[in-house]
Formats: sequence, C-alpha cells, structure tokens
Amino acid sequence: MAAIRSSGNRDTELKLAALFRKHGITGWRRKQPVFGKPDFVFRRQKIAVFVDGCFWHGCPKHGRKPGSNQIYWNKKLKRNRQRDAVVKKTLTKAGWFVIRIWEHELTKQEKCILKVRQACVRARNRLKSVSN
Repeated sequence: MAAIRSSGNRDTELKLAALFRKHGITGWRRKQPVFGKPDFVFRRQKIAVFVDGCFWHGCPKHGRKPGSNQIYWNKKLKRNRQRDAVVKKTLTKAGWFVIRIWEHELTKQEKCILKVRQACVRARNRLKSVSN
C-alpha cells in the first residue's frame, strides 16, 4: 500500500474521464491548483469532483478494515475522512459545488453523470442570478 501515491488512483479517474467523454460533458480539467486537489475541476462553474476510493476514504458499503496494524490504519482512515470534511467545508464556503463519487459508483454510470449534470445546472442557475 505504500506504493500507492497521493497523485490519485488513475484507474478510477480515467474511468470517470471516459464517462464524461461518452456523455458529452465538457469543460472539465484535471490537476488544477484548487484547494483539496480535486480529481476534476469545472473552473467556470466552480465545481470540484472527487473520486473517492472505497478503502482510502472509508466507504460505509465497501470499505474494509485491514487485518494487521489496525491502530495505524484506523487513525489513517479517520484522518482521511476528516480531511475530506475540511476540504468540502472550505470549498463550499468559497462558493464551490463539491461532488464526491465513490469508486463503486463508477459502475452506475447514469448515477455519476446525473450528479455532475445536476451540479452543472445548479451552478449555471447560480451564475445567472449573480449576473442579473
């Protein structure tokens, strides 16, 4: 597990990028300098998308507890969840929409795309109300 770097799980990110392309969702970028290092950013709409691994972020359905070194891993996974909450709170206060997609949700393509499209609509409506 030490070999997994914080640059992200490319497999899950690439799956979501492929979904965006397949469903014609445009305007997203990766590796943008935004607090919390979102996996995808829709900068104009201020939408940050995170693809959370079930293990690393403590998925209530699929997150498993390691059998060895439990004290370390329990602390580590708890810190990850706390950091996720701080990132969401900070970005929300700054006017961003935060979308979190669990790794296991990538198999439910329509659900993932719906989350993103709904956020885009809300962001578009917010931008219209600010400009009026």
